[in-house]
Amino acid sequence: MDINPIFLLAAVIVASTPILLAAIGELVVERAGVLNLGVEGMMITGAVCGYIAGHETSSAFAGFAGAAVGGACVAAIFGVLTLVLLTNQVATGLALTLFGVGLAAMVGQGYSTDTEVLVPKLAIPLLSDIPALGHILFKHDLVVYASIALVIAVGAFLRYTRGGMILRAVGENHEAAHALGYNVRLIRFGAILFGGACAGLGGAYISLVRVPQWTDGITAGAGWIALAIVVFAGWKPGRLVIGAYLFGGVTALQLNLQATGLAIPVEYLSMSPYIATILVLVLLAGSRGPGSLGKTFHASR
Repeated sequence: MDINPIFLLAAVIVASTPILLAAIGELVVERAGVLNLGVEGMMITGAVCGYIAGHETSSAFAGFAGAAVGGACVAAIFGVLTLVLLTNQVATGLALTLFGVGLAAMVGQGYSTDTEVLVPKLAIPLLSDIPALGHILFKHDLVVYASIALVIAVGAFLRYTRGGMILRAVGENHEAAHALGYNVRLIRFGAILFGGACAGLGGAYISLVRVPQWTDGITAGAGWIALAIVVFAGWKPGRLVIGAYLFGGVTALQLNLQATGLAIPVEYLSMSPYIATILVLVLLAGSRGPGSLGKTFHASR
């Protein structure tokens, strides 16, 4: 079976959307100076919450809303532990991933349904009629367009608004920001909640649109790829889209190659997105992030 390039490129956008949603949330968290390695845990929690909420209400909107709340709740645990109890951010993030995976497996245990929650698609008038390009770019569901709009909004917020400048200042030097009178903990907690909600939305997109079903481990490491993309993008929202689509392209390509029956062991094809992630992290190991990234803030110092 031959690979249709038009359908492949359209599939790349679908495969990239959950990664892009999780990555833009983590970018805001890291620009605030917090390193949250629990993205995978928040994504899979959002996946199960979104799947159950969506099918119980037969509403895609309720599903994504439930996913955002679920992801934000798990993120709130991370925020309390790291900002109030001053635990190590790396260790707490890793524990959060384990907690989220276990929680999702417990909540989703035995949950299955034959119904499907329809996510509205939007064929943009005139543009969707363009040969080839129309099908690739302008015949997707609303969440795809919302993810792009969210990246643009975050980029504008960080660059042009006072709130964005304050958040960046907290991330670069939390002690100086505190000396100027800014509430570092509150700002970081808000960023963490936003990141958790975005990760939850990304998880729900997998369970409601891309798969769509619920199985244990459904996110399959997408949260770790989102973390790598933030570094790949140099903590800049515009580059984040390029990174997400590149990694989404690798994922979509390996699935299509499996479908063609290519004489390559399926295990090698399945691990290709993660090999690409590791290579990017190795190549960009010296990249400089926000000055206070990963550092614990204590107001009394």
